[in-house]
Amino acid sequence: MTATVADRYLTRHGAECTSAARPDPVVWGKGAVGPLTDADLLRFETKGFHNMPGALSADEVRECYDEITRLANLPELQGDSRVVRESSSGEVRSVFDVHLLSELVSRIARRRDLLGIVQQILGSPVYLHQSRLNFKPGFIGGPFYWHSDFETWHAEDGMPAPRAVSISLALTPNFDVNGSLMIMPGSHREFVSCAGETPDDYFKQSLVTHLPLTGSPDPATLTRMANAYGIEQMTGSAGSATVFDSNCMHGSNGNITPYPRSNLFLVYNSVENTLNEPYSARHRRPDFLGKRNFTPLEPAD
Repeated sequence: MTATVADRYLTRHGAECTSAARPDPVVWGKGAVGPLTDADLLRFETKGFHNMPGALSADEVRECYDEITRLANLPELQGDSRVVRESSSGEVRSVFDVHLLSELVSRIARRRDLLGIVQQILGSPVYLHQSRLNFKPGFIGGPFYWHSDFETWHAEDGMPAPRAVSISLALTPNFDVNGSLMIMPGSHREFVSCAGETPDDYFKQSLVTHLPLTGSPDPATLTRMANAYGIEQMTGSAGSATVFDSNCMHGSNGNITPYPRSNLFLVYNSVENTLNEPYSARHRRPDFLGKRNFTPLEPAD
């Protein structure tokens, strides 16, 4: 079923990639009181991300790492579709819905300081659109190809506007050599309409493939954007975090070092930006990829 509402971010309807300036704000809560300073908000508006050293304490990092290890090895989840494995090695690549599988993660997702940041940026109460653990084991961790999350969430989940942010929380050190997150700073101000169409049940392939069939710009577009915006790596010690806009062009290399990289991703969407039917797909993706419980989050403390 296709959406009947106006589509201001048309994508996956042509044979070539095109791009246009983003018509929506980046910071929706101008003047809102919150943890971020005016300088922080200006940097976020300009670059599309905000770095937070020491977002998690050493104890929280240790508890989270124990928790993700438990979830990755939980017998009842071994055949669960929320657990995604590397196509080559069979190692766990991602675990979705972790805020529902873990009370610890649920508590972190509702921390007052994190909610304060995302509410300040998005200018409204928020709900969790998605939560996941991404693993990159040493030597065998695969890459995540260049993409805009919003392009996927718009096309396949029906998210109307890029009024959403992700928080990536490092549970291991994120070095420049072990597949840390790369962002093209400023790319969030440009929406790239990707070529091709969304195949049925595409999500099953897109979660494990290293080179998506659609939903990623072509090499010429990526080269132009890299030359225009540059590329920055989000490195930091375990416990550090990066808050980034849903339309940032980002990706990460594979990990052939001995040093594993594991991150917890929490995706917050505005309650004023709830999902319609998919704009460029025939069917909704599973609930664990795009939640449709739009109840505003309340602080855990």
